[in-house]
Amino acid sequence: MSAEKPKTEKTKKEDDKDHGVLYLGIDLGTSRTSVSASNGVRETVASFVGYPKDVVSRKLLKKDVLFGEEALKNRLSLDFYRPLEKGVLKSSDRDQSYEKNLRAAQDLIAEIIRRSKPRKDELIYAVIGAPAEASISNKEAILDAARESVDSVMLCSEPFAVAYGLDWLDDVLVIDIGAGTTDLCRMHGTMPEDSDQITNTFAGDWIDNRFAELLLESFPEAQFTIQMVKQMKERYSSVLDTTEPAIVSLPVNGKPTQFDVTKELTAACRGIVGPIVDGLGKLVSTFDPEFQQRLKDRVLLAGGGSMIKGLDTAVEQEMHQRLGSGKVLRIEEPMYGGANGALKIAHDMPSDYWEKLK
Repeated sequence: MSAEKPKTEKTKKEDDKDHGVLYLGIDLGTSRTSVSASNGVRETVASFVGYPKDVVSRKLLKKDVLFGEEALKNRLSLDFYRPLEKGVLKSSDRDQSYEKNLRAAQDLIAEIIRRSKPRKDELIYAVIGAPAEASISNKEAILDAARESVDSVMLCSEPFAVAYGLDWLDDVLVIDIGAGTTDLCRMHGTMPEDSDQITNTFAGDWIDNRFAELLLESFPEAQFTIQMVKQMKERYSSVLDTTEPAIVSLPVNGKPTQFDVTKELTAACRGIVGPIVDGLGKLVSTFDPEFQQRLKDRVLLAGGGSMIKGLDTAVEQEMHQRLGSGKVLRIEEPMYGGANGALKIAHDMPSDYWEKLK
């Protein structure tokens, strides 16, 4: 009788399919929530949730809950929530605000799972990315929000998920720029510890708020909302001196008026470079001196904020000035980098580990 062949990755996946397991990697973000699923589905939705305010809005919208851009477009008719702030559930106190944001987060996770198209007979095992320095209570809040929709769930730090998905696990610095936080993580062939991770709030929301301040200073007559500011940033963001002019139309006393906001937007975007390199410097200087140079030469730039034009070059130049050298590589899929990595972690976890978490 021949010996049983060791299971390959393919046969493991076939076994999972036979046993009805759908693995999900979820990047639960302040601005966007993305999922990569083992059935090949990939989806992303803006992290907005809305509930009709009254019978009139319910009749108009014909839905009990709206998500993403649809919720944003109809927000004046909704009790409108962006349930995550700086990568964690809004309001750490167990008050009414917390409960409402928890409900919105539960519905958001349920929606992104629905979009991953699970079969009715499948178990759902999910790995969710969380900010690198999220507190124990914040991690528990995310788990509370997820348990309504999954059979088993675990958390990992978002920058670790990015590195894991790309198999960059040895002597790497990861910069993951989201809306609420920028997470920095030092990888050296093991699971990162607290000392290997730094989180700051110089991220997408900070750029939006700083850009709005500069617009008010330069063009006090212009009218705009923070959502309009965000849309301008997403279209024109750059840290380059030579870039496409950012010409936008904003109302002045109800009349659309054109403004050149290039200088203000570039200044706001450049504002996150210094804090990023501050964090990188701390992670490099506290690392084994023999491997510090290798660490500086292997920097991954990820997250939605990595799409700012020229940001990889700007961080690299700042590293050269302050740390002597540096090489920065922007990942190819910033929208799904964290979700892809979380899915890979989910696949690689042994089945008995998932059973223990159920």
